[in-house]
Amino acid sequence: MTTAAPRHDWTLDEINALFALPFNDLLFQAQQVHRTHFDANAVQVSTLLSIKTGACPEDCKYCPQSGHYNTQLEKEKLLEIEKVVEQAKAAKEAGASRFCMGAAWRSPRDKDLLVVEEMVRQVKALGLETCMTLGMVDSEQASRLAKAGLDYYNHNLDTSPDYYGEIITTRTFSDRLDTLATVREAGMKVCSGGILGMGEDAQDRSALLQQLAKLSPHPESVPINMLVKVTGTPLENVEDLDPIEFIRAIAVARIMMPQSHVRLSAGREQMSESTQALAFLAGANSIFYGDTLLTTGNPQADIDRALFAKLGLHPERRETCEDEATHAKRLAQKAEHNARAEQVAALAVDASALH
Repeated sequence: MTTAAPRHDWTLDEINALFALPFNDLLFQAQQVHRTHFDANAVQVSTLLSIKTGACPEDCKYCPQSGHYNTQLEKEKLLEIEKVVEQAKAAKEAGASRFCMGAAWRSPRDKDLLVVEEMVRQVKALGLETCMTLGMVDSEQASRLAKAGLDYYNHNLDTSPDYYGEIITTRTFSDRLDTLATVREAGMKVCSGGILGMGEDAQDRSALLQQLAKLSPHPESVPINMLVKVTGTPLENVEDLDPIEFIRAIAVARIMMPQSHVRLSAGREQMSESTQALAFLAGANSIFYGDTLLTTGNPQADIDRALFAKLGLHPERRETCEDEATHAKRLAQKAEHNARAEQVAALAVDASALH
C-alpha cells in the first residue's frame, strides 16, 4: 500500500470502504502513505490575500463575496500592485513559501489580467511560489498567466457532482473541470479541493474525492475546507460536520492522492488544537498562514507557530524552481530511504523476539 503508484480509477465502493475503516486503522494507513512521500513533520505554509473583494456574480451559497447575499462585506476594487508586493514580502518574512492571490470574479477581464500578470511577476521575483484564483479562465488567459510565471492555479470542485446544484447554479460542475483542464494544458500546477460541512452526505464526500483523484495528474495541492458559516449566506444555519468525519476525509484524501499536498484550509480558526493535530497525523501537510483567508478568519501566525512548536512541526522548505524531474527523483530517494528504515525497524523487531 505504501509504495503503490497514484491511481485515478478509485471506485466509490473502495472509497466508502476507506471511510468505514476503524479510525485508528485509517489514520495508520494514511500516515504510512504520507511518510512514503513526505517529511512527516514538514508543513507547506501559504499565505492568501484577497486582491479584489466582493460583488461576485456567482451564487455560491457558502460565499460572503457573492453579490446575491447581504453579508455586510465591503466591496473593494483590485488592489494596487505595490500593496500586493508589500503583503507578499511580509508573508515571506513570516515563513510562507507560497503566496496565493484571490479575486472575486466569474472570470478576469483583459485590463485586470494585465495587472494580475505583473503581480505574479513581482511576487515571483521575491522567491515565493505563486498561486491565483480568479474564477474561470480560457486558454489564452491561462497561457498568459503561465508565461507571467504563475506556479499554481486554484479552482475548487467544492462538492460532489450530484450535490453541486444544491450549492451553485451560476456555474456547472463541468465548467470547473474545463477550467482545470485548461490550466493543465497551459503548464501550470493545479490546486483543487472542496468544502465539507455544507449539508452534503457521506456519499457526496466520497464522490468529491473520487472526482479529484480522477484528475491526471492529481492536483499538486488539495485544500480540504471546513465550511465557515457566514451570516447572510444560505448556509449560515447548516448543521456542523462532526470533526472526526472531517479528519476521516483528510486521511482518505491522503491515501487516494499520495503525492499531493493536502491542505488543512478554511475553518481552522474554529478547530481545536487537538483536531488540527489529528489532521496533521491523518496526512495534512499544508496550511494557510496569517490572519484571514480572503474574507474569513484564520489562526494568527503566532498561534500557528506555537502549535507547530508543540507538535514538533516545521515549515516545509522547497526550491521554488525545482523542475518535475528533480522533484520526482527526490520523491524516489525519499521512498527508498523510508523503505530502508522500515526494513531496519523490522529487523530490530525480529531481533528483539529472540531474547
